[in-house]
Amino acid sequence: MEVILLERISKLGQMGETVKVRDGFARNYLLPLGKALRANPANKARFEAERATLEARNLERRSEAQKVADVLGGKSFIVVRSAGETGQLYGSVAARDVVEILAAEGFNIGRNQVHLNTPIKAIGLHNVAIALHAEVEIHVELNVARSAEEAERQAKGEMLTSADAIYGVDEDALRPEDFFDPEADGNAEDEA
Repeated sequence: MEVILLERISKLGQMGETVKVRDGFARNYLLPLGKALRANPANKARFEAERATLEARNLERRSEAQKVADVLGGKSFIVVRSAGETGQLYGSVAARDVVEILAAEGFNIGRNQVHLNTPIKAIGLHNVAIALHAEVEIHVELNVARSAEEAERQAKGEMLTSADAIYGVDEDALRPEDFFDPEADGNAEDEA
């Protein structure tokens, strides 16, 4: 199906372009959300008549998104989650969680604006793309850690997936004598 785009849609085209898309994408997404019109002579004339209004509205949305981007872009947020010793999370951090974290900081972002291909399943520093507008995309950093103290250490560049990092123990320096007393007799029953 051919449609006329009423706004810029990434990976599809600019406002005013006539593009061919799959019927389901047009019927279920573009047309109901008002992002496009069916390409026919009547709708082409309607678009040309409303073009100035649509461009003004797009410019206004873009400037609002740019204001949010100036404040939010490049910020880092700490996410505390339970994880195993290897750094594997017991759950995950998904787009829904990113929206909740940003909402707690006062930013109103929709879940469909968070571009997270797969959920985050390990501790560490992760960059997440957020599309505030079709022409404004920013990146925020999520510092996923087991505690706020670990998040500070992780932000300094320390890897927290070894026993040394977690418990303050040097794994290479451990010897059996540290755990067992060679002087001790093996029969605890004899002492009783």
